[in-house]
Parts: sequence; structure tokens; C-alpha cells
Amino acid sequence: MDLRIFTEPQQGATYDTLLTVAKATEDLGFDAFFRSDHYLRMGSVDGLPGPTDAWITLAGLARETKRIRLGTLMTAGTFRLPGVLAIQVAQVDQMSGGRVELGLGAGWFEEEHKAYGIPFPKEKIGRLEEQLAIVTGLWATEAGKTFDFHGKFYDLTDSPALPKPAQAKVPVLIGGHGATRTPRLAGQYADEFNMPFASIEDTERQFGRVRAAAEAAGRGADALTYSNALVACVGKDDAEVARRAAVIGREVEELKANGLAGSPAEVVEKIGRYAEAGAQRIYFQILDLDDLDHLELISSQVGSQLT
Repeated sequence: MDLRIFTEPQQGATYDTLLTVAKATEDLGFDAFFRSDHYLRMGSVDGLPGPTDAWITLAGLARETKRIRLGTLMTAGTFRLPGVLAIQVAQVDQMSGGRVELGLGAGWFEEEHKAYGIPFPKEKIGRLEEQLAIVTGLWATEAGKTFDFHGKFYDLTDSPALPKPAQAKVPVLIGGHGATRTPRLAGQYADEFNMPFASIEDTERQFGRVRAAAEAAGRGADALTYSNALVACVGKDDAEVARRAAVIGREVEELKANGLAGSPAEVVEKIGRYAEAGAQRIYFQILDLDDLDHLELISSQVGSQLT
């Protein structure tokens, strides 16, 4: 079971805070550091000092870390033109020595688009499908050849398809709860399918859909890695769990029902149930980025039993 750290910087974090967490992620033996791609806070937090950009953050972390994988859950397709995104991700992959992964989604948070003047199109899934075709097509084009794409939303002519990533293939992550188009896109394009904030039952059902879609696409169900992203609130005792829950404004019982919360033993047991549903990788959503002891506890008491 791979264990990764997933952060939500739009809730309030500087680059220096993210760097500190990423270095702790590496030092404590986690597999990867991922972050969301949002420009507006959610809920009652103040979000200060304001948003940081996902790919600028990852570019910085690429030079400041050595081992961990780096990526997004998920880059919003509405934020970037696909040709530009392919350049950005390829460059950060080069800067990291080939440690980048691209999670790409359609975009959903309309308020952040309004707040920063970003168009919020009605037809997002169709755009996402073309974005996936373009980004992966640009990277796969042989050096010295050009790439063309003529779709409903995007048109590329005689692209040199440069630069290339350091990796022969940057892993592409697709995720979500959609019952039809999401599994189809994952079956065609994804190296990993991520089920975010879902029950074990819903996870098993959606993994089954994606596995069937991958088979239908001629790839085979095992061509993908299957993962979950779940909020984490782990404590060595009930008092520590309650304290950490209070800091992030959540109730312990709700966290236990919907995430990975409680003692290390409780969390290991629940991850085991997700593994039985098909999960091979877990992203711990860490909402209090100042609590590095939380990461140490997860590493030493949870990760030691699972990795």
C-alpha cells in the first residue's frame, strides 16, 4: 500500500509552509506530496495569506526535494489551456528529475472562477476529454515530428510538441464519482484512478466501473493503479484525536465515518477494508499543515504496518 500526503493550500498556506510539509513527507518515508489546485478558500476559514498556484508550487518543490513524487489532485482543466499545461508539467518533470504526476479534472468550483475572472464553461467533460488527448498526445509525439489536433474546443496545428518530460510517460490521474463518462475517460487515458472522499461501498462500485472501462478500451483492468483520498485525523489516544478534529473544525464521529480517523489501529483496520475494495494507494488529506507531529504519527504507527 503506497501512502501519500495530500494538502489543500487554498485553505491557508504559504509556499514556505508547503515546503516544510513536503520535506517532512520525504523525511518520514511517504511516497508522494500532492496538492489541490484551487484559488479560493472553502468553508469558514480565512484562507490567509491567499492562494498559491499548484504548478508554481510544484516547480519550487521539484528543486527542494529529492525522492518523493509530486502532483495534483486535481489540476482544474478550466484554469489552463492544454498546450500550455503540457509545457508546464513537462518542465516541472525535468526540474524534478522525473518525479511528477498529473492529476487532471474538469474543474467544478464556480465561485473561484468568478472571483478571479476565469471562464467557467458549461461543457466541461467534453473539454476534459480533448485536454487529455492533447496533453498525452503532445508528450507522445516523437522528437522531430509535429502534433495536430482539431476538436470542438481546441485546435492545434504543426505543434513541435516540445518540451518533453524527463519521464518516458508522466503518470496521468483521473478521479471522481461519475458513473459513465469518468470511468470511460479513466479507462482510456489514466494510469491511476482516484476515488475521493468516498465510502468503501461506493469505492468498490466505482473501481468496478473503471476496471470494466479499461477492459473495454483494450488495456486491461490492471493497467491502472486504484487509489482513495480521505481526510486524516489520527491520534495516539482519544484526547489527541479530539484535539486534532477541533483544530480542523470537524466532529470525531463524522471523521471516523467519512475518513481515516481515530487511533493508529483503527486507521490501519479501515485502510485494510479499502484495500479489500481494491485500493492500492491512499492519499491522506492533511488539513492542519502546522501539525508535523501528525505526519510523524501516521508514518510511524500507520505506515510502518502498511508499507
